[in-house]
Amino acid sequence: MKFKDEIAKLFEQWNSAVESGDPDRVTSMYAFNGILLPTVSNKVRHNHDEIRDYFVHFLAKKPSGKIDESNIRIYNDIAINSGVYTFTFRPDGQEPFSVSARYTFVYQWFGDHWLIVEHHSSQMPE
Repeated sequence: MKFKDEIAKLFEQWNSAVESGDPDRVTSMYAFNGILLPTVSNKVRHNHDEIRDYFVHFLAKKPSGKIDESNIRIYNDIAINSGVYTFTFRPDGQEPFSVSARYTFVYQWFGDHWLIVEHHSSQMPE
């Protein structure tokens, strides 16, 4: 159970980076060859430059996420956390709004820390 708690905390760390508004802080949580399949972009992001570019625009909407359902599995040096999360956005001068999405974070252990090697997020269809 200890390892599952550790993996669950990785979302909290990622969300804290998102809430900071700093795209470099968020990008640093992804492996150099990490893949991001983002919710609000049709473009797959293949590297840090592309992932950072996505977060520059995403963070401008002042998002804050919370997990609604989490399913964690661990396989040696790979961990997967998938489920449903909801983001609340508070763009300047606009009413806050929320979006629910399905997510999958795939983490790999790099000797002394976990990094995201794959992150897929897609808005709920209904």
